[in-house]
Amino acid sequence: MKAVTIKEISRELLNLSPKELRDLCLRLARFKKENKELLTYLLFESADEAAYIESVKREVDLEFERVNRKSYYFIKKGLRRILLNTGKYIRYSHNRKTEVDLLIYYCSKLKKFTPSIQRNAALRNLYLRQIANIKEKVGLLHEDLQYDYEMEVESLNG
Repeated sequence: MKAVTIKEISRELLNLSPKELRDLCLRLARFKKENKELLTYLLFESADEAAYIESVKREVDLEFERVNRKSYYFIKKGLRRILLNTGKYIRYSHNRKTEVDLLIYYCSKLKKFTPSIQRNAALRNLYLRQIANIKEKVGLLHEDLQYDYEMEVESLNG
């Protein structure tokens, strides 16, 4: 079965009643955890972005505590998983400020991580890629926000 375009789906959704739309959303939520998480964000958390950011930061904190520190191999896997989850939360929001906030928080946790990521080339490169990514995203923000975030990024570089 070939998926139709978003435009066609949008057109078809206009023809549905509110009850049919509700049933469709609930059915989608049953299929994948990510669909349910996205609906949770849209229905309950999108109204207060600051609280959403704080809840994601708490989740990141918990995940950093759970990282297996026995070898750099396990550390790398754990830190990449955290970054993957952070990216998923960023996609739900579609807000550039939220994206920059969460990536800066991830990098600050990564910088303080023990054992030091500077002893492993792959982790050091992961960190540097994220800093470059943050700089790129900051350039897309409003000028007033850019200055504040550039200061934070410089503190991560130092």
